[in-house]
Amino acid sequence: MADEYRVFNFSAGPSVLPEPVLRKCAAEMLNYEGTGESVMEMSHRSPEFQKIIDDAEANLRKLMNIPDNYYVMFLQGGATLQFSMVPINLMTGTGKADYIVAGQWGKKAWEEATKFGDARCVASSEADKYTYIPKVTKEDIRDDVDYVYICYNNTVFGTHYNELPDFGDHLLVADMSSCILSEEVDVNKFGLIYAGAQKNVAPAGMTIVIVRKDLVGKAPANTPIYLNYKTHAEKGSMYNTPPCYTIYVAGEVFKYLLANGGIPAMHEKDVRKAQKIYDYLDSSELFRGTVVKEDRSLMNIPFVTGDPELDKEFIAGAKERNMINLKGHRIAGGMRASVYNAFPEEGVDALIAYMKEFEAAHKK
Repeated sequence: MADEYRVFNFSAGPSVLPEPVLRKCAAEMLNYEGTGESVMEMSHRSPEFQKIIDDAEANLRKLMNIPDNYYVMFLQGGATLQFSMVPINLMTGTGKADYIVAGQWGKKAWEEATKFGDARCVASSEADKYTYIPKVTKEDIRDDVDYVYICYNNTVFGTHYNELPDFGDHLLVADMSSCILSEEVDVNKFGLIYAGAQKNVAPAGMTIVIVRKDLVGKAPANTPIYLNYKTHAEKGSMYNTPPCYTIYVAGEVFKYLLANGGIPAMHEKDVRKAQKIYDYLDSSELFRGTVVKEDRSLMNIPFVTGDPELDKEFIAGAKERNMINLKGHRIAGGMRASVYNAFPEEGVDALIAYMKEFEAAHKK
């Protein structure tokens, strides 16, 4: 149960973190495990921090069942830097890649990739305001592409790959920033997975990159050293000072998840939380969801009343009731409830109760 002074934070990112983790990090702020120093002050070359990063990697591998033939790296630059690093490092065979654009971040990734080679947008749902995932099969993909790129969960518009398409033998790259650790995925189906930390993992400042080892080391000779995956793989994510505190918090989140049933337990809760909201939206005469049912996200749930002024009134009223960050992304409008792993179920119940109250007060 959340403390009474804690609001229900529906932010899409930076996002709510598990309260037990926040309390543990607060307790260790001035004295981490008897060292007499904060992790914020700790040398990244110290044995104490080496253990923190080693444990974080080991526990992430355990959570996601990451095979030994994959590197796990904790990098800086946000998921946005991966829009460049992926093509620089992987689009080095034929110089071709096919992108499926199902949201704003997928579009940005594709546009960035066009700077480095023949990056083609295979399909896009932009014309329909990204309300669905474009349906693409292996026959739609060029035979000789270096990789196929998808954004697994689209934070802004609330769409998600609830079933992974069959891309045949093509190498698959996925941005999982807003759904990592919320569902089990078979890492072997991907050549590379990356995810910004600030949704389900930790504070902003660190990006997880999981990449098959045979794909590393193929960047062009003129690649800036910091943009080469090989640089970070060979140095254990510590070519330079890493985002130490974010890695530490991520490690604590991984421990918390392992101690509380792992990803399957989180997924069960996430399904239950999201289904409550979708069930209400489907029955409401005032509110409606904006995503086709088969492509709905468990993490990000956009909805509208159909009246922008009414949307504003709803958001303002929610804030008065200690429910914050329900305003939709500036390019999508409306409302968006982001209910990541750490978001408490009582917050979902409070939202639905307020939606019912609001609807009753605005019946025509």
